Amino acid sequence: MSYYKPKFQHPKLPKNALGYTVADYDGSISTLCAGCGHDSISAAIRNACFLSSIPPHRIAKLSGIGCSSKMPTYFLGRSHGFNSVHGRMPSVATGASVANRDLIYLGVSGDGDTASIGMGQFVHLIRRNVNMTYIVANNGCYGLTKGQDSATADLGSVGKYGTQNPFEGIDLASLAVLQGASFVARSFSGDKEQLEPLIRAAMAHRGFAFIDVVSPCVTFANNVGSTKSYAATRENLEAMPVDFVPMREEIRTQYKEGSTQTVTLHDGSNINLHKASKDYKADSREDALMALQAADRNGKVLTGLLYLDPTSQDLNHTLELASQPLNSMGKDELCPGSRVLKSINEGLR
Repeated sequence: MSYYKPKFQHPKLPKNALGYTVADYDGSISTLCAGCGHDSISAAIRNACFLSSIPPHRIAKLSGIGCSSKMPTYFLGRSHGFNSVHGRMPSVATGASVANRDLIYLGVSGDGDTASIGMGQFVHLIRRNVNMTYIVANNGCYGLTKGQDSATADLGSVGKYGTQNPFEGIDLASLAVLQGASFVARSFSGDKEQLEPLIRAAMAHRGFAFIDVVSPCVTFANNVGSTKSYAATRENLEAMPVDFVPMREEIRTQYKEGSTQTVTLHDGSNINLHKASKDYKADSREDALMALQAADRNGKVLTGLLYLDPTSQDLNHTLELASQPLNSMGKDELCPGSRVLKSINEGLR
């Protein structure tokens, strides 16, 4: 069955700096289960792109296989898109980013697509610091194949059919910090006030930006005993007090540690900043890992911006690649001839 959204827009819908309304960032109607956390992530991505005034045609959406990888259909219908093979989205993202650095790459994956069949490619995506935002919709189960535990399911978590998971789960946020990701965050699909600014910050970051989003599966992992249900996640959330303000002209504010400050952005919207204590440094991998491990020991889900490398240099810079997209180069530039090739080879001896 085909589903269509009405093209009519209310004439008083607010517009961003480009003159777009939030409806211009919509996609098709979702066919996921009603109440699925993935739809909340789709809405957060749509709102984040609208608030950051990113032209839809400058975004390339990439995904693999799974409920989560269906999500790009449901937002940014005017953007580029590529649905790849199971676990192989990182290869496509790497190739696309080095061929055209003018686009903003947004990868959407799941805990099965990333933490199982795609784990090897995911780690190398981090290692190379590919310039992209990578969002994992993490529900701890395989929704498309009737709810088996995934590699991120927590030890002792109870599935829909009453079986406890006997294995330790893979913590993707800790893995990303440990392997050298230059931006790592975690959030909850039901907390748009936190998730939207994190997505905006990730898309503005130069390098690999990873967001692990706990996204409850209402069909197979929302029962009593599941550690990734709505009830369990809300009960155990522990938020890091870090937020993000996108800069056009400089916005300055001063306020005391531990206090909250409301700042008006360029588009007229407000964002609430809460200053972290001196004890936590978002630019320290060691502090990020210790904070994640401490929260895990206490049965808490630590969310917010966990780590940020302000000096990050992406893969294009590391390999000294051309800034001009390859599809805009002519034959003479792409195939300069044997003389140039010979001089390049001589330089490598």
